[in-house]
Amino acid sequence: MSEPRPRFAVVGNPENRRVALFAEAVRAAGLPAPRVVPWLEVLRAGGAEFDAPEIVRVDSPGENADVDRLLRGAEDPTRVEGSARWYAGFTAALRGLRGGVRLDDPAELAVLFDKRRCHAVLDAAGVPVPASPTSGERAAPVHGWDDVRALMAAHRMPRLFVKPAHGSSASGVLAVESGGGGRIRATTSVELAPDGRLFNSLKVRRYESERDIAAIVDALAPDGLHLERWLPKASQQGRAADLRVVVVGGRATHAVVRTSRRPLTNLHLGGARGDLDAARQAVEAAGARWADLLDVCERAAACFPRTLCVGVDLLPAVGWRRAAVGEVNAFGDLLPRLTGLPGSGAEGMDTYATQVAAALRLPARGLPGLRPPARTGPGRPALPDRHAAEHHRTDPHQKRTGSPDALARPDA
Repeated sequence: MSEPRPRFAVVGNPENRRVALFAEAVRAAGLPAPRVVPWLEVLRAGGAEFDAPEIVRVDSPGENADVDRLLRGAEDPTRVEGSARWYAGFTAALRGLRGGVRLDDPAELAVLFDKRRCHAVLDAAGVPVPASPTSGERAAPVHGWDDVRALMAAHRMPRLFVKPAHGSSASGVLAVESGGGGRIRATTSVELAPDGRLFNSLKVRRYESERDIAAIVDALAPDGLHLERWLPKASQQGRAADLRVVVVGGRATHAVVRTSRRPLTNLHLGGARGDLDAARQAVEAAGARWADLLDVCERAAACFPRTLCVGVDLLPAVGWRRAAVGEVNAFGDLLPRLTGLPGSGAEGMDTYATQVAAALRLPARGLPGLRPPARTGPGRPALPDRHAAEHHRTDPHQKRTGSPDALARPDA
C-alpha cells in the first residue's frame, strides 16, 4: 500500500504574495495546493487545528490592515507604536496553533521576534554580534532617551542603533551618532508628527535636534528597546553593504547584497541590490574565505533548530575579512526569483521551492532529523548530518508614502 501524499498548510494572509509564492512552490512539486488558514480567523478564534500529517508553515501576518488592527490595537497601520502589544498577540496566536508537523517552532519564533533575547542567544552560542548593553544577564533597562544617553557614555558607544525590541523591516530603528560639543543626529524612517505620534515612512529622514530624537525614543521606549553598537560596514561602489542570507534546514542557500548611502540598507527604504560575485571576490581578496562568512550565518540559524528557514542579516566589516550577525529574521525569505547559491543544493530553486524540498525530507517527528544536502561547490565541504540536529516579521508594516577572521567579534 503506497504512502499518502504529503499535504501542506500555511497560516498566512491569503491575499499576500508570500502565501502565493509558497503555494506555487508546493504545486510545482506535484502536490495539491496548501490549505490556507487566514491569520484573521486564527486571531478571532484564538487558534487553529491541523491534522497530524499536515506540514504546517507559519507565514508573516504583515501587510493586512485588519490583522494589524487586531494585533497592534491601532486604527492606522502606518503607526510605529504598539509593537509590544503586537508581540503579545502574535505569540499568543502561535500558542493556539495545534497539531501538524510544524516548520516553525512557537518558542523559537518568540525569541526571533524579541531582539534582546535573540541577541543573547546568539552571543551565548559564540556567534559574532555587535556589542549590546540591553541583552544577556546584565541587560540594562531603557525607559527613554536619558537611559540611551547614559548607556552611550557608559559603554563608549558614540554611534549605535536604537531598535524597537519587537520591530521588523527597520520600523522605528534609529541610527544615532554623537559628536563634539554635544551634537547628536539620528537617521531613521520614522516620521514624527507635530502631535508626537510616530509613523512609518518610505522616506529616510535625518533628525539633528536632540529634542526630536528624544521625543521619538521616549515614545518607543514603552514597547521595549534594544541598543547595539554601530559597526562600520564594508562598502561596494562607495555604498555601505550588508547581506541577507537565507538558511534552510541548516544550510545557507540564498544570498543577496544590499547597499545604501545611508545606514539603513533595507531595499524598501531605497537600498539597492549589490553584486554578490563582487562581494565574494572582495572576501577572498582580503585573505578570508567566503565559506566562513556563510558559516557564520549557519551557526546563527543553528540556534533555532526547530525552525526550518530563517533570514540572517550579515554585517561584513570594513575590509571584508570579518562579519557579525545583525539580526535573524523569521520571515526573511521574500526574495522573489532569486535562485540558490552554487553548491548549496538549491541551485535553480527560489527560497520557497527550497523550503518545500527540505520539508519533504523531514521525518515524521519534525525538524531535528533533517538531513541537509551535501556541499558540492568549491570550498564548501559537506557538513555532517548532525549539523542541523546538534545546534541549538521582516515583513514591512504598511508604509506611509510622503577564515577565523570571519568569526572574530568586531566590536571596535
